[in-house]
Formats: sequence, structure tokens, C-alpha cells
Amino acid sequence: MSKKPFQHTGMLVRFILRQDRLRISIWIIALVLITLSTAISFSDLYQNQEERQAIAQTMRNPAMTAMVGYSGGLENYTNGAMMAHQMLLFSAIAVAIMSILLVAKHTRTEEEDGQLEMIRALPVGRLSNLSATILVVSGTNVLLAIIVGFGLYALGIESLDLEGSFLYGAALGATGIFFAAATAIFAQLSENSRGTIGLSFAVLGLAYFIRAIGDVGNATLSWFSPLGIVLKAEVYVHNYWMPIILVITLAILLLVLAFYLNSIRDLDAGFLPAKPGIVHASPFLQGPIGLALRIQRTGLIAWAIGLFLLGASYGSVLGDLESFFKDVEMMKALITPVEGFTLTEQFIPMLMTVIAMFCTVPALLVVFKLKGEEKKNYTEHILSRAVSRSRTMGSYFIISIVTSIVMLLLAVLGMWFSSVVVMEDAISFSTIFKAAMVYLPAIWTMIGLAVFLVGFRPTNTSITWLYFIYSFIVVYLGALLQFPDWLRNLSPYGHIPHLPVEEMDFMAVSVLVIIAIVLSIVGFITYNKRDILG
Repeated sequence: MSKKPFQHTGMLVRFILRQDRLRISIWIIALVLITLSTAISFSDLYQNQEERQAIAQTMRNPAMTAMVGYSGGLENYTNGAMMAHQMLLFSAIAVAIMSILLVAKHTRTEEEDGQLEMIRALPVGRLSNLSATILVVSGTNVLLAIIVGFGLYALGIESLDLEGSFLYGAALGATGIFFAAATAIFAQLSENSRGTIGLSFAVLGLAYFIRAIGDVGNATLSWFSPLGIVLKAEVYVHNYWMPIILVITLAILLLVLAFYLNSIRDLDAGFLPAKPGIVHASPFLQGPIGLALRIQRTGLIAWAIGLFLLGASYGSVLGDLESFFKDVEMMKALITPVEGFTLTEQFIPMLMTVIAMFCTVPALLVVFKLKGEEKKNYTEHILSRAVSRSRTMGSYFIISIVTSIVMLLLAVLGMWFSSVVVMEDAISFSTIFKAAMVYLPAIWTMIGLAVFLVGFRPTNTSITWLYFIYSFIVVYLGALLQFPDWLRNLSPYGHIPHLPVEEMDFMAVSVLVIIAIVLSIVGFITYNKRDILG
């Protein structure tokens, strides 16, 4: 290792780009295409100011504010104001996820796999790997910002001016750089990649939660969330650059701290080391299911807390919806009153769709943990014992199924508890419970797909995430952008009946359960036949 801390950083930059050229290209292309296609769809759907103001009225209610964020352009809801209001937050979250995964991969994951030790044995600087990673990820975010900015302006859509378009791109880039810096710090604090990614996603979830509370209630609180700060830029409305500068400044401060921690940290160590284990394992840890649950315990607890809080944040705004709907004629046109159901009850299915998709993520992470353990040769050690492959995969499969149920239940409890506090005539627990649990077959279908890919082709498990992102787009934005029904029907979430308003469709959910079972069985069979990755 060289005594110069940044020696050969440029060489490592080229090495990382060589490794991730396809991955980075896919991220950029996907984010740009989604952004540009959404902008075009908005301009086609709402072709005059009257139509845009009508939809603006629907966005004023607290639930929508908590979901998509604050906007200062509701009084003059131009194409640009609409685009920034309804898409900027979720696009920023997607960019944050990209940055978290890229930084974690090239820092703690490579260190955990022993790759960084080999690099450090060469004449490279102590800080070269971290600096190369930050340069690549930051450069990716800057490139994304520039392409998005040019792309939005090149569409020639009214109100999508040059400054606003580049500010939109800058907001995405700044968010990505901030979470890259945050992940770089957690890579120093945690002693494994699981902790790094878990802590980073926890901060992302906390940022979303703080922003939701601040946007609905105390606006000052939104300034304590990077997601809330970028929304303060009021893109295409007032075009404030100061919030973006503030986020970049905070990111630089975090990076300084990350580099300092990296300079004083020993290789393979973390500032938050795991506590020493007991000498003899408990009976619970002497089986594959106990072991699989133990190594994922921290992440599952974090997700459980986050989803309970998410449900509580949505439930806390239900008390204002009924009065809001009565005053807005547009809402009566969008949500046709159904006899026997309040307008608030009719609004619940949309919230449940979002909650169910969030609950899908930890369930999928459990399944894909099996692939991660296999890649590190940990699974090979287990299979060398008197443990079958079916029992090993079955442990992760069972935990994933239970996780889907528990996470959805916690979100329901959070929503119900907070709704009881804010509503005079609260919605019954059974109503919220049924509206949520009906999404389990869709989640299980996604789990079945994950099990199938882990068993049949583990190198292509990213297909599951692409399909999940597709489902989120067509289901969440499908009605808003008036996608054809067949696109929605390609997602398992598109076949779920909207309880309590619609009748229960036992045929649809039964078919989804059968598909989940078939995919899982094929996954188990192929996992037993294929070679274990080394």
C-alpha cells in the first residue's frame, strides 16, 4: 500500500467503470426514460389549465401531500409544476437507492469479499478505493442530472423551461450524492455489507417519514430531511437553487467525515462491531431456519419499525379526508360514491397498494439473502453438514412468507392506531385489515418469482427488481397516466380487488396463489439440481 492516500485513484475509477458500465447504463437509461415519458404523458393527459387545476385540487388533501410531497405550484398547476410535484420525490428516492447500492458494493461488500485486501496489497493509496467509488457514483449522478435536464427541456413542453429542467436534474443528482456520502459513512461504521445497506435504507426511510410529517404539519420539520429539502426548491415554480446547494454542502461534510473514518479504520473492521456471541449456540440457532433468521434480524426489525411508522403516517391524515372530499367537486368525479362506504374508505385501496409494495421489499430481500450467502461460500459450509438443499432454501422461503404477513400487519396496525386518534368515526380494524391482507397473493407471487430465479438462474435475480419497479409504475401511475389495462394486468398487483369498495375476487387471488406455488416449486427443484455458486 502506498503512503500517498489517493495514489492511483484514477486507475481504480477506470476499473470500477469497467465493472459497472452495464449496471450504471441501465440505471441512467431507466431513470431518464421514466422521467421523460412521464412528462410527455402529463402534457397529453391535461391539455389545458382548467384540467390541470382540477387535478391540483385532488392533490391538496393531506394524504396526497404525505405521499408525494409539498408543492408551491398548486395555485398555478402548470405542466412543470405537476411534473415536479408528482414525480420528483419518487424519482429522487430511486436515485438514492441507486447510489446506496453502488457505494455499498464497491466499499464494504468488496472489503467483506476480500477484494479490497488484494487491491490494497498493490501500490494504491489508503483512501483511493473510497475516493474512486465516490467519484464514480457522484459522476453518475451528475451525468444523470445533465441528461435529465437537457431531456426535459428538449421536449419543448410548455412551462418546462431550461432553468427548471436543470434544477429538476440537479435535485435528483444532489439527492444521489447525499445518500452516496451517507452510505460511505455507514461503510465505515458497520463491519459488513448487510449493516451498511440496512442503515442506509433506514436513513432513506426515516428521511421520507420526517418529510411526510413536515409537509403535512410542521413545515420546519421538512428541513431536517434531505428529501424534504430538495422539494423546497419548488422546481418549475420558483426555482430556488439554495436547497440544492444546501444538500450538496451537507453531502460534502458527510464525505469529509467518511474519509476521516476510513483513514483511521483497520481493514475488515467497523466502528460498530458486532457484540461477542455466546460460547454455545441456542437450540434455535442449530437449524438453518434459526440461522437464516438470526443473520437478518437487524434488517427485519428496521423494516418492521419503518413500515409501522409508514402506516401510522398515512393513518394520521385520514381524519381530514372526509371534509376535504366534500369540498372538492373533482374528487367526487374521480371517486364515484358507493352506497354504504365513506369517501375515506374508498381512498384506502390506493394507500394499501403503496403499503403492500413497500412490504414486498423486505420479503424479497430475505429470499435474495440466500443467493448472497451462497456467493460468499457460506451456504456450501451448511450443505456440507446433514442439511438438505430443500431445507436450506425452505428456511429462507418460510421466513420470507412470514415476513410478508408480519410487515403488512404492522403497517395495518400503524394505520389503524393513528386513524383512531384523528377520526371521530374511525374505520374499523377489520376493514383496514382485509383491504391490506388481500394483497398477500400478489406479494407471494413476487416471492415465488424470486425463489424461481434463485433456483433456476441466480445470476439474473435482478429481473425480480425490474419487474417490481414495472409493477410500481403501472399500478401507482397507471390510473394517473391512463395506461391501458393490459399493462396493469401484467403485474400481480393489478389483479387485486380494491377492498372494501369492490367485491372479493376469489378467482383472481386463487390464480395468483397457484402461480406463486408453481414458481416456488420449480425454484426448489432447480435449486436442488444446479451447481452451488462459488
